[in-house]
Amino acid sequence: MCELLGMSANVPTDIVFSFTGLMQRGGRTGPHKDGWGIAFYEGRGLRLFQDPVASCESEVAKMVQHYLIKSEVVIGHIRHANVGRVTLANTHPFTRELWGQYWCFAHNGQLSDFEPSGSFYRAVGETDSEAAFCDLLNRIRSDFPERVEAEALLPTLLAACRHYRSKGVFNCLLSNGEWLFSFCSTKLAQITRRAPFGPAQLKDAELTVDFQAETTPRDVVTVLATEPLTDNECWTIHEPGQWSLWRRGECVAQGRDAAC
Repeated sequence: MCELLGMSANVPTDIVFSFTGLMQRGGRTGPHKDGWGIAFYEGRGLRLFQDPVASCESEVAKMVQHYLIKSEVVIGHIRHANVGRVTLANTHPFTRELWGQYWCFAHNGQLSDFEPSGSFYRAVGETDSEAAFCDLLNRIRSDFPERVEAEALLPTLLAACRHYRSKGVFNCLLSNGEWLFSFCSTKLAQITRRAPFGPAQLKDAELTVDFQAETTPRDVVTVLATEPLTDNECWTIHEPGQWSLWRRGECVAQGRDAAC
């Protein structure tokens, strides 16, 4: 299985602390050595870094850890390949354009007997994850030729997630830069940091950050990960079938698909 990392914040925020913890799981403290990627939204732009090598050894990952990019929405991923070769084309996150926006997607899990309809969006690589992303965007494009708000998309998103979950394990993160959607099939955890801030200690590296010194009282930052990244904070563990819509660090809609 792979691992996910996501962030939604109400101010441009760097994710170096969480990213540093996740990168250790890519071949050092975890088996996810088959590539990694991370995408940062900056206004209407999307800054994407990927490498099909173990993140704990990647020179690109080391550069990102020292490159203090600040963003309000981030999606990251470390890969343990089960479908598709270890190549750059099969490395998450995947991106496509819809409605004049960059959409970004990462998936943890494996789908069996999944055959997406060949339509406008098609996979470049060989993974079931990218195939699901393309299928999802084809559904959205069919239902909504023009741009709509995220809340209007929820029935389409949830119907798609239900279908993919029927084919296997489907934990995912999805964004168009304005919001972040998460779906938990088996594993997903979340923490929302707000004032009063305190110190946080990574599980996978000897690194502690005092967020009170790095933030203002108005900051709200939510981090999502497959497994909690710190060992001195209280993370919320999502239930199977739980979905959430995040905007500016806050959960603006959530529910649970009983079919899961």
